Amino acid sequence: MIRVVLLILVMVLAGCDAPSPEFRGIAPHRVEIGLSRFDVRVSGARAEAIRVNGEWAPRLAATAPGGVAAIERVSRCKVRRLRGDQAMMTADLDCGGAPRPLPPERPKYLDCGSVDLDEGSAEFICDPVY
Repeated sequence: MIRVVLLILVMVLAGCDAPSPEFRGIAPHRVEIGLSRFDVRVSGARAEAIRVNGEWAPRLAATAPGGVAAIERVSRCKVRRLRGDQAMMTADLDCGGAPRPLPPERPKYLDCGSVDLDEGSAEFICDPVY
């Protein structure tokens, strides 16, 4: 039982600064804006900022300006649209010229169900809900 708890703890802690699948494999640029510290990854006309420092009960309204500034500093482009929460923000960039088309709509959430529960393992099937 203690092994399971330790495994879950390691998995949770390892995911604290993990990028989303779109930005996996891209080296982050660490940027400090005010009291906030962000890891910024840029891929084409999109960027992701992950706040990596601890702050007491921040809201997106308080951290978004710092996230935008960090993304604009690293990408050298203007943020056209920002989505996310106080810890992880994704931006569409405007790097001059004609505006790039917005990416396709992402699902609002995943509808998941467990299948074939065994001793200590489970298989999940998830469908996107738009």
